Amino acid sequence: MSPALASATRDRLRIAIQKSGRLAEPARALLSACGLSWRESRDKLFCYGESLPVDLLLVRDDDIPGLIADGVCDFGVVGRNELDEQAGERARIGLPPAYRELRALGFGACRLMLAIPESWDWQGPAQLQGLRIATSYPAILANWLQAQGVDASVVELSGSVEIAPKLGTADLICDLVSSGATLAANQLKPVETLLQSEAVLAGPVREFDDSRAGLAAMLLRRMDGVLKVKDSKLLMFRAHRDTVAELSRLLPDADPFTQLAANGDGPLSLQTMCHGAVTWQLLEELERAGAQGLMVLSVERSLA
Repeated sequence: MSPALASATRDRLRIAIQKSGRLAEPARALLSACGLSWRESRDKLFCYGESLPVDLLLVRDDDIPGLIADGVCDFGVVGRNELDEQAGERARIGLPPAYRELRALGFGACRLMLAIPESWDWQGPAQLQGLRIATSYPAILANWLQAQGVDASVVELSGSVEIAPKLGTADLICDLVSSGATLAANQLKPVETLLQSEAVLAGPVREFDDSRAGLAAMLLRRMDGVLKVKDSKLLMFRAHRDTVAELSRLLPDADPFTQLAANGDGPLSLQTMCHGAVTWQLLEELERAGAQGLMVLSVERSLA
């Protein structure tokens, strides 16, 4: 499909996500929580939106930024590492920005890190002068080296980066790290973080100027509601007025208390949304501070 045809006025949104991989299922779960449902094509590459005019394209992670740039899709769920790498490559060859990060989505976390042989002592970026660094993220690495004032050789590899030092094709590597187990298995250790990555919602630089604008605003509002209450709990309890200040101090990650009812000079009925962990220890501290009848409820979604 040509970019001109792809970017023509449309009345449906298209969202690109991974067909398979670690971001695929969490992306679908997030969009489902936003009220979207689909009918999947036989080739399992396209999902037609049934609940709303929002369709899914099922593609490779590294294809998503280009699809947004060409106007083939409107949004994409992609790793920040992939988005930033392709943005850096576009800048290197003189192309203008074509996409941007709209929301961090809270899953798929990893780090792009330098890793050196375990036998080395890490003394800082200056140690890299004149060395060879293997990576699948040459644009991010080159920009970081330039910012550090280091002249090192970037060896671009498309896979199996961690074995480059053993093969003698590089002195160290720059690669994504989750648990660090793969590095340890190859006698490497992480020493410097270049990028904190996670799944993000990416979209075009320009705002939509057709009927997609309203759909996009609604989707982002729903997504914000889902992300806001992710891992959040609704806390309900009774408390006397003179204990409210201390109870609030014990809940620094909570919203301001909402008063539900008051019984004369008796205790207030209160509730709040807690965005941190609600542990047994916290509940016991709240009880000692004067909270009565504590109830912790799961929250599925919120538009607040």
